[in-house]
Amino acid sequence: MENKMFCYQCQETAGCAGCTRMGVCGKNPQVAAMQDMLVYVSKGISAVTTQLRKEGKPVAKGINHMITLNLFVTITNANFDEDMIVARIFDTLQRKEELLQMVAEKEALPAAALWTAAEKAELESKAAEVGVLSTQDEDIRSLREMITYGLKGLSAYSKHANALLQDDEEVDAFLQKALAATLDNSLTVDDLVALTMEVGKYGVNGMALLDKANTSAYGNPEITKVNIGVGTRPGILVSGHDLRDMEMLLKQTEGTGVDIYTHSEMLPAHYYPAFKKYSHFVGNYGNAWWKQKEEFESFNGPILMTTNCIVPPKDSYKDRMYTTGAAGFPGCKHIAGEIGEEKDFSEIIEHAKRCAAPTEIETGEIIGGFAHAQVMALADKVIEAVKSGAIKKFVVMAGCDGRAKSRDYYAEFAQALPQDTVILTAGCAKYKYNKLPLGDIGGIPRVLDAGQCNDCYSLAVIALKLKEVFGLEDINDLPIIYNVAWYEQKAVIVLLSLLYLGVKNIHLGPTLPAFLSPNVAKVLVENFGIAGIGTVEEDMKLFFS
Repeated sequence: MENKMFCYQCQETAGCAGCTRMGVCGKNPQVAAMQDMLVYVSKGISAVTTQLRKEGKPVAKGINHMITLNLFVTITNANFDEDMIVARIFDTLQRKEELLQMVAEKEALPAAALWTAAEKAELESKAAEVGVLSTQDEDIRSLREMITYGLKGLSAYSKHANALLQDDEEVDAFLQKALAATLDNSLTVDDLVALTMEVGKYGVNGMALLDKANTSAYGNPEITKVNIGVGTRPGILVSGHDLRDMEMLLKQTEGTGVDIYTHSEMLPAHYYPAFKKYSHFVGNYGNAWWKQKEEFESFNGPILMTTNCIVPPKDSYKDRMYTTGAAGFPGCKHIAGEIGEEKDFSEIIEHAKRCAAPTEIETGEIIGGFAHAQVMALADKVIEAVKSGAIKKFVVMAGCDGRAKSRDYYAEFAQALPQDTVILTAGCAKYKYNKLPLGDIGGIPRVLDAGQCNDCYSLAVIALKLKEVFGLEDINDLPIIYNVAWYEQKAVIVLLSLLYLGVKNIHLGPTLPAFLSPNVAKVLVENFGIAGIGTVEEDMKLFFS
């Protein structure tokens, strides 16, 4: 049967092989095709910007931001709005044509840099030629896609930094150079393996940029108890990752009688000192992204999706769901606003005033805020606990949550850990265990939540600091186990960043990526000790025997 589409960029891809009829995420073949085209034209304009830099000509920040946002739009669960994606394609083609006028040596450019279109029908025709399967060689395809997915993850972190007026020209130039390199048929498997590792290097730089942007704007995250109950006033539920959107919304809702709640990956907003001054910033509602159909229903008020993690909404609350930034869904109101602009959230605020208060689904508190600055403030206590044997091992259980029943493994694994073990986490994977009564070790919680998926940077900084404190030559000599859950492309850039830092023996689950060909998987296994997961019982013996 002929494929209507092909996508295998996320962990839940059909049969752990590829979605060919309809995306497991909910995107249809038409949206998938236009996402393929947006990636293709982004590669084309990136080839042009890379050539301009070779010729010593500057590339404007606006172009960097456009390419970054283009990639972010194509991340899993970010944007299902075909019209919005098509508009971005034509805007990119127009900007590319303008840049081409500045290129002196056009003969050096690939076909994608010169291709253009004026009608949507031309996009639909071209899409059949430029998708994932257009690369025939399985290993070249695997590496090209791993690079592209890593760059998509990097684009997300760059975009959040850009929103806080932080830019890194080196990161932007590399992202575009690497994206363009996936068009180069002269590159060998060895060339692409080397480029993949370089993506990891710039992944570290990108996460460091975002860490600087967030902490400069909002202060260093600090230990915080977050309410998981509800108030009596109407509320707006904010999901996704964009802290700048959160800041603008909190300011605009002051004194309106509307409360603000976080959902899923927005939970760590509570850890930043700058947001604690808002008395109407009530708490966190619900769990990880995949439970939103039930939780958005019971929240009663409007929901603001600031980034990816959209599950196609039920009709019962679709009219209450708003999107902004890279996010989009047909039929949902999109709140516009470019980098550096103040977004107007008045419509969603007025909507909230007409709604009932959230229905309570749980009560209590969860604790977080253990980013690198906070952990370093506790360094003496942590080091003493390690030296005394009170803490025997740390387990990095960062990454993503998801719908698959197999992910219950992570809750069971956390509960089975020895009592002298501390979990280091970041990302929505924590929802599998952050509400379990796992206790503490001498006042140190056994779950140390650094924050969002990008705050895996904090976990790397903590590991490198511990390596220094204990006078170790190799980061892999630390008593740290890596048992990481992945779902989408931001997890790919985190993985590549850890590999670049020299971390080995990472266990990745619940399944290994479908985009890894057998030969590419073999390289990762032989060079870095990458492995999957087994049963909880098997892995306890493996890690703690």
